[in-house]
Amino acid sequence: MRTEVLGIGFDNLTMEEAVNKALSLIKEGSAAYVVTPNPEIVWLCRSEPELKSAIAGACIVLPDGIGIIHGARILGTPLREKIPGIDFAQALMSRMASEGMSVFLLGAEDGVAQKAAERLGERFPGLVLAGTHHGFFSEDEPIIKIINEAKPDLLLVCLGAPKQEYWMKNNADKLNVGLMAGLGGSLDVFAGKVRRAPVVWQKLGLEWLYRLIREPRRIKRMIKLPLFIFAVVAQRIGRKKYAR
Repeated sequence: MRTEVLGIGFDNLTMEEAVNKALSLIKEGSAAYVVTPNPEIVWLCRSEPELKSAIAGACIVLPDGIGIIHGARILGTPLREKIPGIDFAQALMSRMASEGMSVFLLGAEDGVAQKAAERLGERFPGLVLAGTHHGFFSEDEPIIKIINEAKPDLLLVCLGAPKQEYWMKNNADKLNVGLMAGLGGSLDVFAGKVRRAPVVWQKLGLEWLYRLIREPRRIKRMIKLPLFIFAVVAQRIGRKKYAR
């Protein structure tokens, strides 16, 4: 059973449990996929039923964002842990490295995925870098062919939401991979192009504020956070008109 927040079900897992489940899925080799919705994505699902369906079809749905944690708590169904997608990926790749598993990086601008691969290889000795490809492509089939020839255990799909969720759902049955994970702009961080918030900000649940301060243009996206919380409170007190 998943914990539902505004119609989106989240797996109530710890980081360790999420990584263990991911490793099991990789070994099954069924091209399952992981999604990590934040409040912005949950809000978008209210107007895009296809996105909601894509998220529901994921084998693992992780709460990426303190807003999801607060929302679940307000609804009286608390989630045990916030699991940012980038932290999940790093924990998973660390375990994969110890078993000599492979990863393919898909997304970002030309050259970014390659740089990310180089840095990840240095950070996780033993991790096999199966290949990389930028995220600016118009046809899926050539990309799918490249990925299938590489046969990675893990495919990081960093195309930004909701494009990456649609891409994983629509192509899962065509891919020869163990597991996919949609990770937004994580390749920019792995490549050193973008800095994450300091650890203390992350622990305080203020990574979103740090990003807003550094990128003021994100204000249009961040405005959805208070709308999300308002809808959660409305759901809690039974005001269905506002919770939908």
